[in-house]
Amino acid sequence: MTDAPYQPPKWPQLAEFLRLRRSTPAQLLNAPAPEGAVLEDILTSALRVPDHGKLAPWRIVVHGPESRAGLAALTRELGHGAGRVPEKVEKSATAFDQSPLVVAVLSHPVAHDAIPLLEQQLSAGAVCLEMMHAAMAHGFGANWLSGWMAFDPEFLSRAYGIAAPQFVAGFIHLGTPSAKAPERPRPEMGDIVTYRD
Repeated sequence: MTDAPYQPPKWPQLAEFLRLRRSTPAQLLNAPAPEGAVLEDILTSALRVPDHGKLAPWRIVVHGPESRAGLAALTRELGHGAGRVPEKVEKSATAFDQSPLVVAVLSHPVAHDAIPLLEQQLSAGAVCLEMMHAAMAHGFGANWLSGWMAFDPEFLSRAYGIAAPQFVAGFIHLGTPSAKAPERPRPEMGDIVTYRD
């Protein structure tokens, strides 16, 4: 008797979720944010991403209220000091002030002869998206933001003690949506997708 061929499971609800997923604007995120076992589950899920060579080329920093306030203050200090547009500086800082929880995903590449830097950076981006999906699966809203702070040498040094080629792949803002996230225009398939025989 031969064994039946492997049949991978189907996840119709997951397929529907991915087809309709939508980021929640940071200004619509309120308390409560994920915490405890739920937050740990979200973070665990976020680390199950493609990772060539099992290098784990990323680090996670979970920002509570005090450290979020520090990020906001540093954003204002460095942004105004560099002469950036005041309204944009304030918008970035306010997102740190108001979001119930911010998780920074740091791209933390490992020197490797066979695995390029870009591939490791893309893996860090995958952590960001997976974290958002996991948060949404638990009923929370999520938004992936970056901004100039994610690449600014002084911000990176003072906030995280890192320097290039390390950077912040994403600040993931998490909380409970106060309203349904608005839909936005999406690309037309015909403009993006090419089929080749």
